[in-house]
Amino acid sequence: MSDVVHTERRGKVLEITIDNPPANAIGRKVSHALSDAFVTLRDDPELMVGIVTGAGEKFFSPGWDLKEGAAEFDAADAAGKDRDAWADQPEGGFAGITEMFDLYKPVIAAINGYAVGGGWEIALSCDFAYAVPHAQFFIPDAHMGFIADAGAVQIIPRRLPFVVAMDIMMAGRRMGAEEALKWGLVNEIVAPDKLMDRAREQADHLAEAGPLALMATKEIVRYAMHHSIPDCFKVLHDEALPLYKKMLHSEDAKEGPRSFAEKRKPVFKGY
Repeated sequence: MSDVVHTERRGKVLEITIDNPPANAIGRKVSHALSDAFVTLRDDPELMVGIVTGAGEKFFSPGWDLKEGAAEFDAADAAGKDRDAWADQPEGGFAGITEMFDLYKPVIAAINGYAVGGGWEIALSCDFAYAVPHAQFFIPDAHMGFIADAGAVQIIPRRLPFVVAMDIMMAGRRMGAEEALKWGLVNEIVAPDKLMDRAREQADHLAEAGPLALMATKEIVRYAMHHSIPDCFKVLHDEALPLYKKMLHSEDAKEGPRSFAEKRKPVFKGY
């Protein structure tokens, strides 16, 4: 267990908490600790669902640790070199999740406060998001001389109308929880004292599904977002997606119909 990222197993669910006072900023140490947690979620067959949240009541995460970044720039300048922004990135990229494209298990963001820059990018990398009423989302990066290139510029224009996306990414306009709900960026707004209860309720519900079916769904949806509908049908008919193929020929795929016919709860085994 890291001193800046805490993990807790609850059955098939892995809870991941960013705990880097005072605001849960994401420096290299936090990024690597988050990567370790998400790798565990990805690779452990006993785990099916992840929840990521921030410690405290104000910040989910403000994103990149700017003080650490400034120190790195100063060190690079002193050495007569350019700072390598991509050096020492952990598996999964920034925060260990923004480029973990082989993580097919569902991840829930429990957004307990401000999700700023890279903090918002963590949430955008998740499959479900629940937010407290006082949550705020914004991308101030352009006004600091850089851009949010760990997911925001790639994802936000796909999920929001163009002018709204530009207002957020260029002007740094803040978006409250109600507006995020309106645009479908969060599933629900939840009272602070009920946030983790709601995330756990959803995680436990997901954990009752067939594990191969969950992962195959995420695999297919990722493919479908970038291909035509006919192409999506073709790749399924050809069984070209490995998780879908594995699910299709699994014992779990037989267990579902059998349990329904026998009027009992299915017992999925992941194969």
